[in-house]
Amino acid sequence: MASSSKVKVLVLGIESTAHTFGCGVAAGNGELLSNVNSEYIPPKGGIHPREAAQHHTQVAVGVVKEALRRAGIVPQLLSAIAFSAGPGLGPCLRTGATVARALALALNKPLVLVNHCVAHIEIGRLVCDLEDPLVVYVSGGNTIVSAFAEGRYRVFGETLDVALGNCLDTFAREAGLGHPGVPKVEELARRGRVFIDLPYIVKGQDVSYSGLLTAALRKLHEGVRLEDLCFSLLETAFTMLAEVAERALAHTGKKSLLLTGGVARSRRLQEILRAVAEEHDASFHVVPPEYAGDNGIMIAWTGALAYSHGLTAPIEASFVKPRWRLDEVDVPWR
Repeated sequence: MASSSKVKVLVLGIESTAHTFGCGVAAGNGELLSNVNSEYIPPKGGIHPREAAQHHTQVAVGVVKEALRRAGIVPQLLSAIAFSAGPGLGPCLRTGATVARALALALNKPLVLVNHCVAHIEIGRLVCDLEDPLVVYVSGGNTIVSAFAEGRYRVFGETLDVALGNCLDTFAREAGLGHPGVPKVEELARRGRVFIDLPYIVKGQDVSYSGLLTAALRKLHEGVRLEDLCFSLLETAFTMLAEVAERALAHTGKKSLLLTGGVARSRRLQEILRAVAEEHDASFHVVPPEYAGDNGIMIAWTGALAYSHGLTAPIEASFVKPRWRLDEVDVPWR
């Protein structure tokens, strides 16, 4: 349990970029005090931003109260309120921002705007105890290969269209596998026997998954055996990403590789990237499952880092940024 005498910086973080409304409390010394998350699961199809935002509105008070309870602190002990300002779905982002602003006003605490992608990296660096890794960040909405250089996280490869997680989830829905899609596709892929040729699209240091998805869906509707199709889709998609990651690792010379984001839970992707790291004499690390998907504690911890370096924003300037790129964020704590 935290106390004001032992911990000088305590930040409450709110995550609401897409399907998850999360809240966590982190201390400036790296102690993660609580992490409470509520995920919106649509009855069918993908995420509808307004419906997800309604879910966030309904659960916000309960999630925040539970995060404070588990942290063992009263709200007045907080140093700042942080929230994910982007990138993400506009209605969802605005819901989280509204909750954060209300808390900041009620408690007379400063606001900290956190980039969602930076937060995925920072929680991975903290829990894996890494100083300077090459990062492969893969989720439903983002696919980025990044490394830190000259004050910012630089992008050494990214998706040109559909993110890896979105690609696999869309395929899973069309195949009737439900949500979440990635583990179900991976389970079927283990029973695949025949590799089906699918588009392998790497353009320079970037990947493109839209053509791969379209071709896989066409094969699905043609009646290709589902296990073989899942196997082929995963191998193609993951190998594309591994090619980009390997070149980035060779170029940057980093001695560690970190896999983070929701798709980091994939055992097969872990296997492929571990082999890439070993080939270049780099250590391989995966963010623990509880921190892989979107969560409140990653916003709280990154908010604590930012707050400790004076990065706060007045209420009137606390706009959400649905297209806020990773490489637009100054990172003075590194």
